[in-house]
Amino acid sequence: MDFAQADAINQAIRLLSLRHRARTATLLAPLGLHPGQEALLLELARTGPMIQAQLSEALGCEPPSVTLMTRKLEASGHVRRGPAPSDKRASVVELTDSGRALVDQVKRIWCALAEETVSGLPAETVAELPGVLGTLTGNVDARRRRDDR
Repeated sequence: MDFAQADAINQAIRLLSLRHRARTATLLAPLGLHPGQEALLLELARTGPMIQAQLSEALGCEPPSVTLMTRKLEASGHVRRGPAPSDKRASVVELTDSGRALVDQVKRIWCALAEETVSGLPAETVAELPGVLGTLTGNVDARRRRDDR
């Protein structure tokens, strides 16, 4: 691949990431949420209560980030933390009734954001996007794991 093509690909991914996050922040602000918190709420809605370390792995972010998000969401009354039955040092995070109600609003915002993002694309391309983006993520993750050795 030559530099021009590499630059075009990397710039497109970078700009999409930045603008998607900014748009996410705008849409979540009326709910009192910040980007990343919606993913945590959606993950808990999908899986049920989880240990913070598992939540960190599922979200693909560092444990201190999950701890901070969890504390803020707990202060807002959307999640609660308690000791894990198998390890009193670990915390289990679960949605509260308030958090479950908020998830419904987040799902509506998530759908609207996805529709905005893929507007104008053919349905076939939209159907292929999760697989293509998953492959890109897997490629970067595999390389990062090799580099960490």
